[in-house]
Amino acid sequence: MKIRCIAVDDEPLALDILESYIAKLPFLKLVRTCSSATEAMQALQDEQIDLMFLDIEMPELTGIQFLNILKHQPLIIFTTAYPDYALEGFNQDAVDYLLKPIPFDRFLKAVTKAQERLQRHEKTPDAPAPSAPHEQDFMFVKADYKSVRVDFKDILWIEGLKDYIIIQTKDQKIITLLSMNKMMEKLPEAKFLRVHRSYIVSLQKIESIEKSRIRIGPKEIPIGEVYKENFLKWVEENNIQ
Repeated sequence: MKIRCIAVDDEPLALDILESYIAKLPFLKLVRTCSSATEAMQALQDEQIDLMFLDIEMPELTGIQFLNILKHQPLIIFTTAYPDYALEGFNQDAVDYLLKPIPFDRFLKAVTKAQERLQRHEKTPDAPAPSAPHEQDFMFVKADYKSVRVDFKDILWIEGLKDYIIIQTKDQKIITLLSMNKMMEKLPEAKFLRVHRSYIVSLQKIESIEKSRIRIGPKEIPIGEVYKENFLKWVEENNIQ
């Protein structure tokens, strides 16, 4: 199966590199190169496109803004010079996120993921998604001489102090005598991540990342050096799914 793709970037050199990479792979067919989101929109209307290589930082419309106005999207591989956009790429359900300058081996890894996803869809286009096993969505913690129910969906972040932790929800602060390690054992791995020796964050509540700091509402949470690699790995891995 040939994967029909377009490349969208306002930098001619970046388009030339993508075009040369695509030409090396027989399972890719470059249908068109576009220097703006408006050109790409026309290409998507004119052609059947399976995969779009999309720059994020472009004039008029950014790649993220462009995707937000599309009703039907092909698979997306983001290409950008700015690593701070990784979380936004994840939120757009992109296949992958390539940081410029893009080495060929990294490009090949990304398009192989796109190929695998398209092949899975071809084999089971109408198959319903398997039902996930039931996962407990709350926990009880001891606070103020009683057991308090905490729903995972309400947690924004957790802050560890010397002898206790503060669970910050959308409505209240809950103080309990627990270690950060013990708290991580109670939380679902897919929804929470420790990003600093003193902070655990709800991944679903992250609004932005900038200069090694996470913003959740009015709160800026530092990303510790020890935890940074694991956090960025999570961003890349989940960007694929």
